[in-house]
Amino acid sequence: MDNDLFKPMQGLKGFMDFNTALITSYLNKIRSIQAYWAGIYRYLDDFTTPYWIAQDAFFRTEQRKVTQVPLEQTMMDYWELFQFNMQVVQKGYDSTVKAMNEFHQEKLSQAMQAWFNTITGAKGDDIVAYTQREARLLEKTIYEYPKAIRDIGPHYGFHFEENSYIKVAQTDRFDLYQVLPTEPGVRTRKKGKPVMVIHPYVLGPNIVCFLPDDRKSYVHAFANTGTPTYVRIMKDIDDNPAVQTMTGEEDCLDTKYFCEKLRDIHNRPVTLNGFCQGGFIAACEILSGELDGLVDAFVTCVSPMDGTQSKSLVEYLEHLPPRFRDLGYAVKTLPNGNRVVDGKVMSWVYKLKSMESEAPVFAFYRDMKMFDKPDIDDVKISRTAAALNNWLIYERTDLPEAITQMSFKSYTIPVTDDGTLPVSLFGRKLNFKRIQEKGIKFLICYAARDNLVERETAVAPAKHIEVEITEFPKGHGAIGTSWSHPDSECALHKRFGPDGKYRGPVRFHLDIEAGKD
Repeated sequence: MDNDLFKPMQGLKGFMDFNTALITSYLNKIRSIQAYWAGIYRYLDDFTTPYWIAQDAFFRTEQRKVTQVPLEQTMMDYWELFQFNMQVVQKGYDSTVKAMNEFHQEKLSQAMQAWFNTITGAKGDDIVAYTQREARLLEKTIYEYPKAIRDIGPHYGFHFEENSYIKVAQTDRFDLYQVLPTEPGVRTRKKGKPVMVIHPYVLGPNIVCFLPDDRKSYVHAFANTGTPTYVRIMKDIDDNPAVQTMTGEEDCLDTKYFCEKLRDIHNRPVTLNGFCQGGFIAACEILSGELDGLVDAFVTCVSPMDGTQSKSLVEYLEHLPPRFRDLGYAVKTLPNGNRVVDGKVMSWVYKLKSMESEAPVFAFYRDMKMFDKPDIDDVKISRTAAALNNWLIYERTDLPEAITQMSFKSYTIPVTDDGTLPVSLFGRKLNFKRIQEKGIKFLICYAARDNLVERETAVAPAKHIEVEITEFPKGHGAIGTSWSHPDSECALHKRFGPDGKYRGPVRFHLDIEAGKD
């Protein structure tokens, strides 16, 4: 054996240095183990908390159903549910094992190289540097990343206590705020055409006011062009019984009241702009006829207009036994007796649908990989990433049962061949053709890599009427984040894409106001 290979370990000093390295690496390993299991527990807990909520609703609903369904049918349904659960578990297990194998194979190779460097004195990380780096990786993922997500709160979303917003009107269920410009020198045009934004329901309003200080805000993209910009904000469902029991008709009449206010203020019809689920609800309200003469332009952004066109969700539901395709499994009863749909359970359903990428341990390894760079301490946690996770973690809002039932029907009953939706308002059928009949200009915006609302789901009205369609790059939230920045490639006030074929929603609105459309 070549003694020169082990020269760094020879002599008293070499022996002492080697033992010091062993002790230090051992202490680093203890830090890593503590952080690792803290991470596993946290990610599992975040994922399973909605499960316990859903379990209560499941047992309550099943107590009613078992008395109405023959015993043999119940046994068959439960067996099919067990098989469905095993399929979901298998998808999560496969992706998790793959992620773990890839991660730890790479780490094993790095560890062996670090031992070789320690023993031989070769260049590169020794075992102390390696274990120190692994401890920092876990600590950054488990402790620093969640802190950055919490700390972004004061900079993220709406803060109506500030002078940047004016409360214009309210009902028992909603507040209407004007969004003021934040760009220096920009003033709202008093005679400009107003736009009213309807925010998502499940994940709340803050996605449309993402990071105003960073110039990443959907509503400010309108306001900073001088457009009279308004946002309809649903009141806190926990403190307002009128929100808890809200029906689609009440939602519609509140929208009508606000549109009347804006028409009186600006003497012009409104552009109604719905984001995600807000777009579907807004479409139903336009189709009801209640907004006739008040709205002459309509914009939807990543909105599920026909949920049955969602390939991934339809496939998920097809594997779920029919007995369990019931919104009642997500409903909870409040102390006052009102029933609402639990927002945590609703968002959990989407995680189950995408179990291969949302399994808790897989998500843990995915986040570690995000920070696994040569110099971890130089890896900055971007404000955008922190704000996105703040939205996904803390913005899950309970929903009125009647409003959720409208969306639930849209995901389980397709739009008919003549364009009639599976829901009604005021006892009236709702048909997409009414938008064209009333001369309402309609822009549909979707995201090319949206795994929540696929293209077919968003552009479904185009099968029945003439609409303008704009494709944005990236995923579901990008229109409210990346592309809301005025200097971005696909900024909302620009034309972009091949030969400028696409218009952002702000450009669409401004062109209508100027009579150029």
